[in-house]
Order: sequence, then structure tokens, then C-alpha cells
Amino acid sequence: MGADNLKALLKGPPLVRIAAAESVTCGRVQARIGLISGASEFFLGGITAYHPDIKVRQLGVDRGAANAGGGVSSAVAEQMALGARALFGADAAVATTGFAEPDPAHAVAEPFAWWAVAVGSGGDAMLRSGRVDCPGCARGAAQERIAEEAIAQLSAAIAEFRRSRQSG
Repeated sequence: MGADNLKALLKGPPLVRIAAAESVTCGRVQARIGLISGASEFFLGGITAYHPDIKVRQLGVDRGAANAGGGVSSAVAEQMALGARALFGADAAVATTGFAEPDPAHAVAEPFAWWAVAVGSGGDAMLRSGRVDCPGCARGAAQERIAEEAIAQLSAAIAEFRRSRQSG
């Protein structure tokens, strides 16, 4: 379930407003959302936060987490998603952080990333995260694969959140 299903999910009542926070994908998630006809109805915006200071200052990521391991962890991705949701006043937010290519300084042999999705507000908030491995991928291919997975996970989380609201 990817970008093709995202528009249908977001159009149904109630309207779900989304935001994005990206590091490793460097705007690719936002670009995919922006390709959807009518995106201005549900896409509030996004931020590309490559540097740890920006993750901390703009998205509320914990300084220690942002500086550890190159700022790449499930905790950082989750904090980025929660921060983007708050920054933009969105109902749902998606975030990515990772390594688009090997990085010997951080003992990274193959590209990988963490994605996170935050949907809902207050006590109804749902937060999930996961890892995308991209063995053998060149930098751009890894970024594309990570962006596609992030959109698929955003779509799945919104669908699950809507089902839980309808049945509860």
C-alpha cells in the first residue's frame, strides 16, 4: 500500500492532514506526496532536517539521541515524526532517518534507514517505526526505496487508525 492508496485514504471523512520530517530521503517523501493530485487538501508540509541541530531545534529530538550513531535510530525517527506532527499541527506525520550509503565512521556497511509514523493526537496517538535495509543499493536507489516504504507505512497506519476509530 503506497502513494497510490494514500490519496483515497486521505480523502475519506474525516480529512487527515499530514506532514513529513526527512533526513536520509532528503525531500523524496514530500515529493511523492506532492505528486498526488489534490495534495494541497491534506498535505500541510514538511521539513528536511539533515543536521542534528535542526532535528533538535525544529523537531524536538533529544540532543543525546540526535548526536548518537549519526542521529540514526528508531527513537530519533519516532521523535522526528512526533515533532513534525506538532510543528505542522497535523493529524499524521511520517519521518525517515538513516544512511543512504556505507559509512565506515559509523560501522555502516550497507544503506539502511528507520521510518516512523505518528497518527492521531493525545491519548489516541498511534506511533510505529521500522527499519528498511537496502543491501547493494546505490545512494539514490536507497533513498527511493526508503521513501516508498515510508509512504507505504504511512498509508497502512492511517488505514489502521481509521479502522480502530470506526470500530471503537
